[in-house]
Amino acid sequence: MGPLPTVPEYEGVHRARFEDAIVPAGRPAVLRGLCADWAAVAAARASDEALADYLRARANDTSFETWFAEPERRGRFGYSDDFQSFDHDRRLATVDQLLDLLLRQRGHAAPFGIYAGAIPVANHLPALRQEIPMPLLDPERDMLVSLWLGNRTRTAAHWDLAQNLACVIAGRRRFTLFPTDQVANLYVGPLEFTLAGQPTSLVDIDAPDFARHPRYREALAHAEVAELGPGDALYLPSLWWHAVAGLDEVGAMVNFWWRDGAAPRLTPLNALYYAIMTMQGMPERELAAWRTLFDHYVFGANGDPVAHLPEEARGVLAPRSRAGVAKLRELLLKALGR
Repeated sequence: MGPLPTVPEYEGVHRARFEDAIVPAGRPAVLRGLCADWAAVAAARASDEALADYLRARANDTSFETWFAEPERRGRFGYSDDFQSFDHDRRLATVDQLLDLLLRQRGHAAPFGIYAGAIPVANHLPALRQEIPMPLLDPERDMLVSLWLGNRTRTAAHWDLAQNLACVIAGRRRFTLFPTDQVANLYVGPLEFTLAGQPTSLVDIDAPDFARHPRYREALAHAEVAELGPGDALYLPSLWWHAVAGLDEVGAMVNFWWRDGAAPRLTPLNALYYAIMTMQGMPERELAAWRTLFDHYVFGANGDPVAHLPEEARGVLAPRSRAGVAKLRELLLKALGR
């Protein structure tokens, strides 16, 4: 197949345009130069050492999980052959230690793959947060801001529950993106035993085995690609599949994650687990009937399913409240305890 189509690009985006046009479109968007004025980006453009000094000065000594892959893995992280463990090591490191390892790996013909993802900035680099403003988001919005550090590593295609603004500080990054509905063509690994919390594709994006994963050709027919440099950002809607490749010896990126609406404390993936447990093996006729009920009560296919009931009689279908969530939790615990 030829080159993949590229994600639409925008420059000079302000908050009103982001909220009124880009987010409602529900598709990825490259925002060129969005973070180009960050001091962190300026440090990275000066040199790898300057970036390391900049981050060290804003970090503490709290450690986090870091992944290490043998050189023959070519920076790709995945499962062991029997899916009982992983094909890489996981150890604790501080920002200072990780940066030292990254700098020492430069110039190696066959470097170890080194990767630390979703490092909470508030916990590990608290002084950095005020120096990475995000004008596209309401500062009062509940969001998670994370740092990613690594070398030439490749993360398998996965989805995130939250919406995401991924902002590159150092190194180039290539995102390969697929709409959510390509799930059947991405050969997804275990739902409950994951690399980092979300189910991931087993396909090697850079060297796909079409004999083993023939439906991946169809996924590629719907794929898009985005390559970002320092100062660029990618808007990634919730649940879009994305594989990410670090293209340089030292890479750094900051993510802003947020949820629209009243976010539940638990991921809807738990609802999928429960549905699998209670519905797997049902006759097709019954599954079709349940699909109708889910469309009605969960997805609102016919409008508000309890609009005809007084507020005090809407039960678990009333607008989410602390008391309502507690009642629903009690019902589920009672059912699971049988």
